[in-house]
Amino acid sequence: MPGRAPGLHLSDEGRAQAERAAERIAALSPAPAAVYASPMERTKETAAPIARALGLRVRTHSGLLDCAVGDWEGKALKTLARRPEWRTVLGWPTGFQFPGGESFPETQERVVSTVLSLAAAHRGERIVCVSHADPIKMFLAAVAGVPLDMFQRLTVSPASISAVVLTDARPVVLCMNATGSLAELVPS
Repeated sequence: MPGRAPGLHLSDEGRAQAERAAERIAALSPAPAAVYASPMERTKETAAPIARALGLRVRTHSGLLDCAVGDWEGKALKTLARRPEWRTVLGWPTGFQFPGGESFPETQERVVSTVLSLAAAHRGERIVCVSHADPIKMFLAAVAGVPLDMFQRLTVSPASISAVVLTDARPVVLCMNATGSLAELVPS
C-alpha cells in the first residue's frame, strides 16, 4: 500500500495523463488562481504541468497527503488484502484505524478542513488541489453528503478531475472523475 511511501514517481503514462489534465484545466475561464499538491513526489509531478500551463507555481500542503497507513506503508496490496482487517477497510472504514496510522474519519476531517481553508484563502477564485484517490473520494463523499462508510463506492481515476463549488449555503459537485472535456465548467 503506497500510503506516504517516498520515491514513487509517475510512469510515462501518468505523465501523459497529467499533461492532458493540464490542457483541460488551462482551458477554463476564469483560470484557476493557485495550484496546491500533496508533498508526495507523484502528486507534485501531476501538479507541475497544470501549474506550468497556468503560469503558476505548485504550492505543497501536507493536509492533502494520502492517509497515514502506519505499519502497512509500503506493503503489497495483495498481502494486505488477505488480512482479516481488509474486510473492515472496505466495508466499514469508520470502524478501522491503521496500526500506527490514521483512521479514515481523521483523514477525511484533515482533507475537508484543508480544502475548505484553501478555498477560504482564495474566496471567489478557482483553485486546483492535487491529492490521492482515497482523500479525494473522502472529500467528495463529504461534500455530496455520502456517508464515509460508502466512500469506496466512488471512483477517482488517475489524473481525473472532480470539481466542487463551495458556497456559503452548500457545496455543489459539478463533476466527478472527469477525464474528458471540462466544457461544462466554463460559463456559457
